[in-house]
Amino acid sequence: MKAVGIICEYNPFHYGHIYHLKQVKKMCPDHAIILIMSGNFLQRGDTSLINKWDKTKIALDYGVDLVVELPFPFATQSADIFAAGSIGVLKALHVDKLVFGSECNDIEKFKTLAEIQLRHEVYDEQVRNYLDQGENYPTALSKALFNLTGYTIDTPNDILGLSYVREIIKQKANIEPICIKRTNDYHSKTMSEKISSASSIREALRKKQDVSSFVPKETMNCLKPYHMIENYYPFLKFKILTELNDLDLYQSVDEGMDARLKKFILMSNSYQELVENLKMKRYTYQKIHRMLLHILCNFTKDEAMDMKKLKYIRVLGFSSKGQLYLKTYKKKINLPILTNFTKMNDMLALEFRTTCVYASILDEVDKQRLIEAEYKQKPIMK
Repeated sequence: MKAVGIICEYNPFHYGHIYHLKQVKKMCPDHAIILIMSGNFLQRGDTSLINKWDKTKIALDYGVDLVVELPFPFATQSADIFAAGSIGVLKALHVDKLVFGSECNDIEKFKTLAEIQLRHEVYDEQVRNYLDQGENYPTALSKALFNLTGYTIDTPNDILGLSYVREIIKQKANIEPICIKRTNDYHSKTMSEKISSASSIREALRKKQDVSSFVPKETMNCLKPYHMIENYYPFLKFKILTELNDLDLYQSVDEGMDARLKKFILMSNSYQELVENLKMKRYTYQKIHRMLLHILCNFTKDEAMDMKKLKYIRVLGFSSKGQLYLKTYKKKINLPILTNFTKMNDMLALEFRTTCVYASILDEVDKQRLIEAEYKQKPIMK
C-alpha cells in the first residue's frame, strides 16, 4: 500500500486546498493521502482560526485518509525546524511521495539548491556574512543562493518547499518530492476570485467581511467563533509585564529583544502595535510573531532544546483506507502511534498546555469542551 504526504496548516481550509487535494488524487490515484497538520498554533506565530479537531473533520470530508498532528515544538518554529519535523513524521510513516505548493514549480531547482545548502562551504560563509551585516535569515539565505546559482528563492511556499527537499536529502528519506504551481498570490490581502489566498480570507475576517463565497460550507460552519491572535493580547501583555526579568528564558527571545519588550510593552495598546514597535531589520515579522507566541504559551528555550526529536505520531483522524494503512505499517513504524493520552510525556503535556491557552478566549462551556477534547477525543473516523 502506497501513500502520498501533504504538509498543511489549513488556516482556513479554502478552495485552493480543494484544488490541491484533487490534483494529488489525480497524480497518485492508488495512494492513501496522509496529512501532516499543524494544530491550534502555526508556523508564522499565528493562531489557527479553526481548532484542530474541526480542521481534521474538514480534511477527512474532502478525501484525506489520515490526519497526523505536527507537534507544537515543530509547528511553531522556523521553516527549517517545521520541515524537519514534518519530513520526520512522513519518513516514519513510510510515505512514498510528498506534494507541496510552489510559486516557481521547479523541483529540479529545489534539488540543486538543497544540495548547495548541504554541501557548499561558501554558501554557509555567505549566509553568515549577510547575518553579520544585519540581514534576517530568509534574506541572507536568498542572497547567498542567488550569488551562487542566479536563482531567487524568496516566496513563502518556495522557502518551505526548499526546506522540505533539503530535509528529505538530509534525513535520507525515501520520499519523492513533487510540487504543484500555486494558483493565487500568497501575499494578496484582496479577495478577487474564488480561489483566494488564506491571507486574504483572514484579512477579510479581521474586517468583519463575509467570506462565504471563498470557503466551502464546512469551513464556514466552523468559523463561529474563530480564533485571531489579536484576541490573546491581554493575556500576552499580562504575561510580559509580570515576567519582565525572565523574558530571555523563552524560545525566540534573543539579541536583546527582551530589552525591547520591556521598552515597548506599556506603550503598545494592541498586538499589532507591539509587533510594529518591536520590528527590526534582522527580525522578520514572522519571527516576532513566533517569539510572542512562545511567550504566550510559556515555551522555553530549555523545552525547545529537549524537544528537538519527534517522540510520537499522534493520529487525529482517519478514513477506513487510512486505518488500513496504519495497520499495514504499524510494525515498521519506529515511533509510538498515539490515539489518546494514556502515554503522557513532556511533548504531549506541552500540547495540553497550549490547548488551554488556545481555549482561553472562549466562553466557559466551549473552553471546557475544547480542553477536555485534548485528552478525551479519540481519532475522528470517516
